[in-house]
Amino acid sequence: MHQTILVLDFGSQYTQLIARRLRELSVYSEVLPFNASLERIRSKHPAGIILSGGPKSVHESGAPRCEPGVLELGIPVLGICYGMQLMTDLLGGRLSQSSLREFGHAQVSVSHGATRLFAGVPENLRVWASHGDCVAEAPPGFTVAATSTSVPIAAMENQARGLYAMLFHPEVVHSDSGLDILRNFAHGVCGCRGDWTIASFIEEATARIVKQVGTGKVVCALSGGVDSTVAAMLIHRAIGDRLTCIFVDNGLLRMDEAEQVRKRFAEKLKLPLEFVDASELFLSRLAGITDPEQKRKIIGATFIDVFEQRASELGHFDYLAQGTLYPDVIESASVLGPAVVIKSHHNVGGLPERMKFTLVEPLRDLFKDEVRRVGYDLGLDREFVVRQPFPGPGLAVRVIGDLTRSRLDLLRRADKIVAEEIRKAGWYEKVWQSFAVLLPVQSVGVMGDARTYEYTAAVRAVDSLDGMTADWARLPHDLLASISSRIVNEVRGINRVVYDISSKPPSTIEWE
Repeated sequence: MHQTILVLDFGSQYTQLIARRLRELSVYSEVLPFNASLERIRSKHPAGIILSGGPKSVHESGAPRCEPGVLELGIPVLGICYGMQLMTDLLGGRLSQSSLREFGHAQVSVSHGATRLFAGVPENLRVWASHGDCVAEAPPGFTVAATSTSVPIAAMENQARGLYAMLFHPEVVHSDSGLDILRNFAHGVCGCRGDWTIASFIEEATARIVKQVGTGKVVCALSGGVDSTVAAMLIHRAIGDRLTCIFVDNGLLRMDEAEQVRKRFAEKLKLPLEFVDASELFLSRLAGITDPEQKRKIIGATFIDVFEQRASELGHFDYLAQGTLYPDVIESASVLGPAVVIKSHHNVGGLPERMKFTLVEPLRDLFKDEVRRVGYDLGLDREFVVRQPFPGPGLAVRVIGDLTRSRLDLLRRADKIVAEEIRKAGWYEKVWQSFAVLLPVQSVGVMGDARTYEYTAAVRAVDSLDGMTADWARLPHDLLASISSRIVNEVRGINRVVYDISSKPPSTIEWE
């Protein structure tokens, strides 16, 4: 049984990052909602608890609050930003609105004699802050562990009770020694051994699948991406040919992708594969649909129709396998009341009630980079493991506006050029995603002596760790010039190329 540190989520955009950083330290971590019951928390037998940051002020109406008993469990607790403010409020300290709100870089000085949390950390740190409130008076029994240029208490601790807090984010790369501070908490304070590894995950996941499935049969919706492939390989490792994979060609794939998938899985990986060409059905149902959310819902519903029909033709299955990842699980659970729908077509909770399968989701505790490491350990080729993420609805979210076969073909040719040039320049593995988008915008151009009136393609390339946040990639101008030149010269129907320099947030990675 691995030691676990729980992260209670108060709505910070960095919550998942805290969990990821702990796993980098080989400490297993889970994210729970802020209002998780004491019973649920105890059932996880945590070695430590972290209270995340959050966008609200503690005294604001509707501000999230955990059960006060969380601080009385005798388990070490670390409060980060909002977590520190909440800890202060719950334990009788005093908050005040900071005269100088800190958003961005801040300078912190570690107090002499501060121990454990800041052991081996330089006295002066440049850190990432994001708060409007500050701690004016620490709760009884706490000592000041660090100060900053604008707040008197940047970190505090009550070592006797195992309670620690800081007003900055150690989990982000912008904070000096942030990983060292988290290591001090996980290893030094909580006593974690750091024994959670990908190798141990594979053995445990295989055993869990064997126990869950028993003598049953599993059908897997194989998308051709890394997630569903690794899930299928784990299940195949556990139960062999009692797994059947179904791949549905929805007509929204990249150039030659359907045939590549068929060869890779059936011939190379030897996975039991059923191939269904449903492209005509998908495109007929999507004809004339321009609303992005409606597109996603139609694609999801059509996929289920096709998948369900083929599965019933193949006989009886007891379980449905999905490549659900941990970010899908977290995003699908509301943190602060009803979540705003950013996009549909997540794996989690997308099954209609009529589908009586029990789910097998061997990757639901992993982040994307961890899935890739599992893929390596299972023997997948590097070229496939580092394959960039591809959206579930395929090119439907990259053809803005009406979906027609001709417009999809335009995008396929442009996207192929983007991929070829990015690979040739050695940038494919440096960026999280890179692709082309076809815009419903036509503009005047000149080809030879003739004027044209053709479509515009946008090129998108982003840097990211897990897709939760992203920054636009600073591709070399020569590379962008090559991409643009090839697209306008080789793809008849596109005469203009633009480069998307938006970050997430506020934009999304995909355009729809």
